[in-house]
Order: sequence, then C-alpha cells, then structure tokens
Amino acid sequence: MKFLYWLFIGIAAAVFVDFAVWNLDRVTFTLWPIGEFSTRLYLMVLLSLLVGFLLGLVVGWIFSWRARLKARERARRIDALERDLAAAEQRARQATPLAIPRS
Repeated sequence: MKFLYWLFIGIAAAVFVDFAVWNLDRVTFTLWPIGEFSTRLYLMVLLSLLVGFLLGLVVGWIFSWRARLKARERARRIDALERDLAAAEQRARQATPLAIPRS
C-alpha cells in the first residue's frame, strides 16, 4: 500500500512540475474587491486547485457533523451498555446457584 502511495505522489509531483515548466507566462488577474495583480499562470492554477481542495474539505467536514455526532452518541451508549453487561456478569458470578429440582 505504501508503494502505491509513493508511486501516486511521484506521478502527481512529476505532472505538477511539468505543468509549471510549460506555463511560465505572466498573467494579470483582476479580483473586484481586492484589485489587480500579476503572477505566473502555473502559480494561479495550482493555488486555485489548492483552495478548491481545502474548501471541499471544509464543506465535507461541515456536512459530516451530524454523522459524527451520532457516532459519538452511539459510542457513549455502547460504553454504558458494556459497563452494565460487565456489572450483570459480575453479579451473576457472585450469586449463589439455584437448585433446580429434577423430576
């Protein structure tokens, strides 16, 4: 699994480097509230991808809030039930066995 991870990282790095080498032209961006600025094309594209990725992570984290809350509640409930079961087993071991008459 680690080999596939590093293979993917190596390929992605090669693609990003190749993209950067072939897109060294300067471009001017105008963002209305911020203003106008000039930078390399590859830098703007890669930064846009990074910002989109991070926004996707934040949105996914926000929308998984309810599922994480339910998981925490269920984990607490399971812990309580396991404690109750352990206590019941302890009481059952300490109790005197019942004599059941045979017919």
